[in-house]
Amino acid sequence: MPSSQQSLGIIAGNGILPSLVARSAKNLGYRVCCVGLKNQFDPALRTNCDEFSEVGMAKIGRWIRLMKKWDIDEAVMVGGVGKTVMHDPFRLLRMMPDVRGLSLWYRRLRHDRRDATVLAAIADELLRAGVTLIDSTTHIKEHLVTTGTVGSIEPSSQQTNDITFGWPLLRETVELHIGQAIAVREGDVLAVEAIEGTAALIKRAGELCKRKGWTLLKTAASDHDMRADVPSIGTETIAQCADAGCGCIAVGANNVILLDKPAVIDAANSAGISIVGI
Repeated sequence: MPSSQQSLGIIAGNGILPSLVARSAKNLGYRVCCVGLKNQFDPALRTNCDEFSEVGMAKIGRWIRLMKKWDIDEAVMVGGVGKTVMHDPFRLLRMMPDVRGLSLWYRRLRHDRRDATVLAAIADELLRAGVTLIDSTTHIKEHLVTTGTVGSIEPSSQQTNDITFGWPLLRETVELHIGQAIAVREGDVLAVEAIEGTAALIKRAGELCKRKGWTLLKTAASDHDMRADVPSIGTETIAQCADAGCGCIAVGANNVILLDKPAVIDAANSAGISIVGI
């Protein structure tokens, strides 16, 4: 609990995670001040914040000026950003960086645009301005997956075998920073996530495997920086899995967020999908 009214800054990408963080922080007594990344944030986020400003993704100087104006010492970066933006040949024109953003790109990101590099560069730039980027799960620990079966649906014996088979393979792919998820059925790897994201992986696995009951496995690398882009499963993920024939989701305990945990568990129970924390 903050001593007086402490302020928390949020740099918000897409999805409901920024709203979860904002509501949780406000319930703890924080004044919530948010930079919403243009064309990324959920419009409903505005209602959960005391201060809000929409800013371009590469206008880092503007982010910093707002944080200083709002007297922010600590901030979280939450919500996804479409990775295909980073591979657009006209990305600099579309993102319209300000002078600070352009300088950061030239100094740190021209030849290395991996997630960890981008995050470290942004965190360093914020710190130079007196703003510390903290663990993005700090105010939402209750939404992290715990060990064991989450919900009322237990995995079948085949799904348990597929978890045993697939988990070591997933650990290899995440440590290589290829992606955060794979799909498995009866000892076969159906699909491996890369830049397309988990939703596209689920759709592809469902198209490749017409038999129901396959298993989705998802986690983060051991060196994953918890200051941003924490893997997550939401109610939309459950709906996508149900449509694609997935019957079990195995995720890294304390490494994956359930986006509104009670709602995700209810949706999984209703769909007959087991969620297991590994």
